[in-house]
Amino acid sequence: MAAGKKYLYGPVPSRRLGRSLGVDIVPGPDFVGGGEKEGPPKVCTLDCIYCQLGRTTQKTIERKDYTAVEPILAELKESLEAGLKADFITISACGEPTLNSSLGEIIDGIKKITDIPVAILTNGTLFYRQDVRTDCAKADVVLPSLDAGDEQTFRRINRPHSDISIEKLISGLCEFRKEFSGQIWLEVFLVDGVNTDAAQIVKIKDAIAQIRPDKVQLNTAVRPTPEPQVKKLHPAKLQLIAKQLGAGCEVVADFSPSREAEFATSQAETVLSMLKRRPCSLEDICSGLGISRNEALKYITHFQSQGVIDSEEKGGIIFFKAFS
Repeated sequence: MAAGKKYLYGPVPSRRLGRSLGVDIVPGPDFVGGGEKEGPPKVCTLDCIYCQLGRTTQKTIERKDYTAVEPILAELKESLEAGLKADFITISACGEPTLNSSLGEIIDGIKKITDIPVAILTNGTLFYRQDVRTDCAKADVVLPSLDAGDEQTFRRINRPHSDISIEKLISGLCEFRKEFSGQIWLEVFLVDGVNTDAAQIVKIKDAIAQIRPDKVQLNTAVRPTPEPQVKKLHPAKLQLIAKQLGAGCEVVADFSPSREAEFATSQAETVLSMLKRRPCSLEDICSGLGISRNEALKYITHFQSQGVIDSEEKGGIIFFKAFS
């Protein structure tokens, strides 16, 4: 694990990417405050009702240098020299990674260090911009999202920035397909009763036909979400929709008891166990468990919503502690 790292996390097992080493290029600022009304900082173009990172606290379409390139590459080089192995180096963010205007430079730097292929997890909303498409084309695999086939459903499930429309999203991905020779694996996240009726599936299928991805991967809410009304699809319904969407569509949602138990006990309960023993800062949790800030913030937010932890500031640092 990339323990003690600020930008790297993992490698973690991924159903989509195998052994994936994550690189967080839009990290949120230090967690401040605490209490039920506050959540982890998250910078994104969307505020999806299902996002496991919680609500978006800064909704924007402005690209800027969220992180310096050199520290990211230094962490990667150090980890690789220490013997780290991965199937993919996966660029992600506490929000949307294409908001980082240094994305292309980061990918170039990674490729000078290692031959491990580079993947990008993105919501695809900024692909209407040529600079974003140029940056992402440097990767080997790009994994964008498409959760709706019309504007009304797009706004209901993805809650986009006011300057982003479903038409911009689809047309941007179509342009990227023309320019990109690598793999596009399109994720469709299905929320029961929101984007799963027959008419919506037909519209999503039409959009997929325009985009022409190499794979279509169906997912649903198998982990806690910021909106309690978000309901996961039954595996049988997911398989049915996969057939309706046609060849090249696969289900990637993991309903296996072992995976759900791993989330419930191996990760979340380990965090809670730490907080029962002593107060910990966010950095304490990340370095102690070798997990990313995104992951740690997710657990903190979940436990705060359950009312089982509290926070206290000391010396400008927020410490979290479980109620006894």
